[in-house]
Formats: sequence, structure tokens, C-alpha cells
Amino acid sequence: MISITNLHKTFGSVTAVHDVSFQAENGQITGLLGPNGAGKTTTLRVLSTLVEPTGGHVSIDGINVLTHPVEVRSRIGILPDTRGLYPRLTARENILYYGELFGMSGKKLHQRVDELIQVLDFAHVADRRTQGFSQGERMKVAIARCLVHNPPNVLLDEPTNGLDVKSARALRTFVKKLRQDGVCVIFSSHIMQEVADLCDKIVVVAKGKVRAHGTPDELLQLTGKTSLEEAFVALSDEGETTP
Repeated sequence: MISITNLHKTFGSVTAVHDVSFQAENGQITGLLGPNGAGKTTTLRVLSTLVEPTGGHVSIDGINVLTHPVEVRSRIGILPDTRGLYPRLTARENILYYGELFGMSGKKLHQRVDELIQVLDFAHVADRRTQGFSQGERMKVAIARCLVHNPPNVLLDEPTNGLDVKSARALRTFVKKLRQDGVCVIFSSHIMQEVADLCDKIVVVAKGKVRAHGTPDELLQLTGKTSLEEAFVALSDEGETTP
């Protein structure tokens, strides 16, 4: 479970996140939505232990991200907004390397890598260097790398970006399986159709504040809109935080 209470983050005189609070439960997919500059990426980076919060309390499975970052890292899988593959390594080597960083080895690690390659459907490029990969191919490798150690908490920042229709559909099926397995998933996307399809709960962030949170149906009821896209636009444009 991921818990954020009164999160505040400043960069000099700029306030990126102001008093953000929400919980993401195990066995649920929590959508984190926001326009560009809303504070969404900063929030994900705090959860990833890449950025220290200025104030508030953030914990993953009850572990404080500020005081115990190494323990937190062992319990999360991260697909960041920048994929950061090693271009001189093959796709398989990229995934194996991350598995080894998490203490995996031997037959168990290789079986897990083979499983992810098959599920994400990139066996045809698995043993090629990632330099020159298409955006979709790079995305698949980054997702496999994120999941290699079977983390109980997964942070996905626009995971279907660059994927073709078939691959995006396979990924959504895989994310649903993570939920069935009891994983806590935070899913960030600008594609409202897949948010509506996947997310049990949605948190809308704008100007560094939580504007609203609830199920897709609750957000439609709150805004009086007939589509999630219209509800998102209305909430993002609100001047005050929605209770």
C-alpha cells in the first residue's frame, strides 16, 4: 500500500506539489491524472525516492520513503517518464542486470526474464542491442525491467506511450493481472479510455493540489459530465481543491 499525507515539495521558490494526500491500496489500480506541470511527475519521483519531500509523510508498505529509501526501493517497480535503457546491452541483458541489482540470480532470474519477454511479446528483439530500438520496443524492455523482481508496488508513468494497439492491449491485460495478484499499482496516463478501463480509483492533481479522487463513476457524478475526459478537464480547471 502507498500512503501520501500532506506532501509538499518545493524547488527553490517554485512549489511543485502543495499538500497532496491520497492512498493507493493493494489489489487496486489507482490512476494519477494531471495536466502538464500539475505536480504528478514530482509526486511519482518522491515515491521513487529520487526526490526528497520538503514536507509531509510518504510511505510504501508502512516504510518511510525519506528515512528508509533503500528498503522502499526493494518494494517498488518503476516505469519512469524517461526510459533510460543501456544502448550497448541487449534487451535481455538490460533486464538481467536489473534483476541482479535486486539480488536475483541463476535459474529463477532467467525464468522470470523469459516469462516477461513472452508476455510482453518482444522475443524477436530480446537478444539485440537496444540502440536503435523503436519507441514501442524500448517501452516493452523498460516495463519488463520494472517488473523483473516481482515488486508488490508498481509505478507506471504512461506505460502505453509508443505502443501499437496490439501491444497496448496486451499491456493492459498484464496490468489487470498485477491487480489480481494483489499488487498496488499507480497508473498515470493521458488516455482517458484506458484509465476508465483499468483504474479502480482516480486521483486528479492540478497546480500541485488534489482536485478530486474517487472511482470513475464518482468523478462523473461529482462534475455532472458524461465522459471521463470532460470530467478531467473540468476538475483540472477548478480554482479550488474539491473536497
